[in-house]
Parts: sequence; C-alpha cells; structure tokens
Amino acid sequence: MNLRRWSKQHTFGILIGILSPIVFIPFILWIISLIQHFPFEQIWYKFNHFDAIKGKFVSLSILPNLAWFYFFLNKEKYDFAMGIILGTLSFLPYIVFLIFF
Repeated sequence: MNLRRWSKQHTFGILIGILSPIVFIPFILWIISLIQHFPFEQIWYKFNHFDAIKGKFVSLSILPNLAWFYFFLNKEKYDFAMGIILGTLSFLPYIVFLIFF
C-alpha cells in the first residue's frame, strides 16, 4: 500500500471498520440473549467481566464489516473496501490479547 495515494475514502472506510463493531456489540448481545433465553443484563455482565467471553463477542461483532465490505466492493469503491479491511484488522491484536492473555 502506497501512502502517497491515501485518500479520504480510505480513512472513511477505516472509521466504518472500527465503529461498526462497536455499535453492533449491544445488538449481538441482545440477539444472543433472545436465542439463549437469558436476560440481557446477565449477558452484558458476562461481556464486561470475562475477557474470554468478551473476545468471542467482539469477534462476532466484526461480522457486519463483511456486509460493508461487499457493499463497497459491489459499488466498485475499492478505497472504502480497503479501509474496511484495515479497520477490521485493527481489532485483531485486541481479540488475541483478550483470548490468550
């Protein structure tokens, strides 16, 4: 990747790639609480206090980035799509830290 060709679209894609999982975490927890017949508060407590569970939920919340990626890919906006990939990859060290350390 050449930084001389960095554009606003790359930055916008990275912001979508980072903010989308943060927004979708409560939605994912709500869906899991409905499927498992647990109160949302119990799932939220586990998410906040257990790092291994937090890593699994954060990795699940990255899935909406796949939809964003294919949306921008089909519109042939490759700079946005590459930004989405970079934003998604920025969660990798955090997930590895939560699961293994």
